[in-house]
Amino acid sequence: MRTVVVMVMLVFLPFVTPAYAKTAHYEAVVAEPFLELHTGPGRGFPVFHVVDRGQHIEVLKRRTDWFQVRTDRGVRGWVKLAEMSATLDTAGSATKIDDPDVDDYKARRWEAGVGLGDLDGASVISVYTGYHLTRNLSVEARVGDVSGDFSDGWLATVDIVHQPFPAWRISPFALLGTGIIRINPKATLVSTEDRSDQVGHAGLGARMYVTKRFMFRAEYSSYLTFTSRDDNEELDEWKAGFTFFF
Repeated sequence: MRTVVVMVMLVFLPFVTPAYAKTAHYEAVVAEPFLELHTGPGRGFPVFHVVDRGQHIEVLKRRTDWFQVRTDRGVRGWVKLAEMSATLDTAGSATKIDDPDVDDYKARRWEAGVGLGDLDGASVISVYTGYHLTRNLSVEARVGDVSGDFSDGWLATVDIVHQPFPAWRISPFALLGTGIIRINPKATLVSTEDRSDQVGHAGLGARMYVTKRFMFRAEYSSYLTFTSRDDNEELDEWKAGFTFFF
């Protein structure tokens, strides 16, 4: 199976598209007495600047329900959705704010998710976050909790992921990575040592855009564990779960 995974990855590599295209920014006019700018995209970030009624702002990007804007004096800050909805466009009409759609899915930079599956007979639950360097290549970091009948442990990896067809609603991908696996045996009658080993792995999977900011993701990975003993171990992992992008 590992040979098949590597061969498919080599087939995918020629399909490389350019980095994200820059999208045009749009302008809005403050209609309320004032508009509060936060230092970051969240309620926990403080207000550091106020834009008065009638002033123009340029909307730079969106992160969930927060918008990064720039004033005509060059001040940048974040505005929550409710306040952006109260602004006007340059024609004097209410600013139209659409829900995230498939175009946002294609232009995503960050994503994070959770997956459930099986690692060579043991149950595994993992969380990950990924950043898209280009439309085709991304870097992911994940941590998984492993629970089996005879041992528990955890698995942490860093992966390079290649997505040859980023515009497809159901998009296949290949991944290659390395990391550490920690095994804690459950033996009670015989003393056994916990151990940590390096792993390398390759995998195949697919993402499916569902709605708004959500995707379904399923994948298979083949691991090679580099042990301190005479022989290395091979592990197979299957998992699936949901992901959101921002």
